[in-house]
Amino acid sequence: MNKKQIISWCLFDFANSSYSAVIAAVVFQVYYINVIVGNGGGRGDLWWGRAISLSMLVVSLSSPFLGGIADYAGLRKRLLALYTLTCVAAVAAFSLLSPGAVLAGFILILLANIGMEGGLVFYNSFLPQIAPPDHQGRVSGWGFGVGYAGSIVSLLIALPLAKAGRFDLIWFSVALFFLIFSLPAFLFLPRDSPSHISAGEAAFRGSRNALATLKEIWARKEPRKFLLSYLIYEDGVNTVIVFSSSLAATTFGFGHSELIALYLVVQVTALAGSFMLSKPTDTWGPKKVVTGSLLLWALVAVAAYFVRTKGEFWIIACTAGLGLGSVQAGTRAFFTQFVPKDKEAEYFGVYSLVGKSSAITGPLVFGQVSVAFGSQRPAILSIAAFFIIGLALLSRVNGGGPNVIRRT
Repeated sequence: MNKKQIISWCLFDFANSSYSAVIAAVVFQVYYINVIVGNGGGRGDLWWGRAISLSMLVVSLSSPFLGGIADYAGLRKRLLALYTLTCVAAVAAFSLLSPGAVLAGFILILLANIGMEGGLVFYNSFLPQIAPPDHQGRVSGWGFGVGYAGSIVSLLIALPLAKAGRFDLIWFSVALFFLIFSLPAFLFLPRDSPSHISAGEAAFRGSRNALATLKEIWARKEPRKFLLSYLIYEDGVNTVIVFSSSLAATTFGFGHSELIALYLVVQVTALAGSFMLSKPTDTWGPKKVVTGSLLLWALVAVAAYFVRTKGEFWIIACTAGLGLGSVQAGTRAFFTQFVPKDKEAEYFGVYSLVGKSSAITGPLVFGQVSVAFGSQRPAILSIAAFFIIGLALLSRVNGGGPNVIRRT
C-alpha cells in the first residue's frame, strides 16, 4: 500500500466531515429550520427535508453517469475537485442569508449538498485502487474514524463562535476547513488516466456504459439483493443524521451550545466504534458488523420515541454513535467485494445512486409525519421500520464474510 495515498484519502474524510457535522447535522440544520424558516407546526422540518431530498435526487440520478464518464475521460480527480469547490463556495455564501430567506437558503443547501454528496462518488471509487482487498475494510474504517476526528475539530472551532452568535464566521470556517484539508487528496491520490477522446464522446460512452453497468449489476443476484437492502436501511441512517439535531432542539429543548456539545460526544463514540470495528470488518466479515449495527440502530429509534429528558436523550445519542461509523464503513467494504477490477468508478456510481436515492424517501417521511402529528416522536419511530426491513433483506445476501477474494 502507498501510505501517502492512504493518508491523503483519509484526510479528505477529515475535511468533508466539517460539512457533515457543522452544516448537515448540527448548526446550520437547526439554524435553517428554526431561524431562517421557523419550525412552527413542523414547517422548518418540511423545508429542510425537501432540500435534502431534492439534492439527493439530483446526485442519485447523475452519479452512475458521472462515474462512467470519469472512467472513460480520465476525470475522476478533477470531478472530485469540481464538486468539492462547489460545496465550499455554497457554504461560504451561507453568510449572506438572513431570517426569512427561505428560498435562497433552499437553493444554497441544494448546491452545497450536491457538491458534497456528488464528490463522494469519486472519493469512494479510489478505495479499491489504493488498498488491497484484505485491507479495504480497515482502510474504509480508518477513513470514517479520521472523519469523526474532523467532525470533532470543526465542532470545537464552531462552539465559541456559536456562543458569540457569529454564525457567519462558522460558515466561513467550515468552507476553509474543507478546502485546506482536501488539498492532500488532490496532490497525492492516483492521477487521472490520460484520455484522447473528446468530452462529448466521453459523456456518450460513459452514459452508455453506466446503463450497461446498471443492467450488469441487476443481472447479478447477490449485488442486486445487497443494494436493495442498502437502499432501505441507509434511508434510515440518512434520515437520523438529517434530523437528529432538529429533534434534539425542537423536542428536547437543546440550545446551540448544548447541541454542539452533544454532537461532539457522539462523534467520540462514533470514532471509537469505527476504529474498534475496522479490523473485525475484515476478520469477521462486513456482513456481521453491519447486521449488529442495524440491530443497535433499530433499538435506538424505538427507544427515542419513549425518552422524555435531556439526560435520556444523551444516552440514546451516544449509543447510536457507536454504530454510525461501523454501519457506513462496513457497507462500503461489503460492496467492494462485488466490484470487478477497472470498473470501480462505474460500480461506485451505482453505489452512490442507491445510497443517495436512500436519502430521498426518509427525510420526506419524517417531515410529513412531523407535520401530520404536530410532533417529532411519531416521525422518529417511523424510521425504525427502515432498519428492520433493511436488516431482514440483508440477512438473505450471500457474501460479506471474511473471504476477501473480489467477486467478478
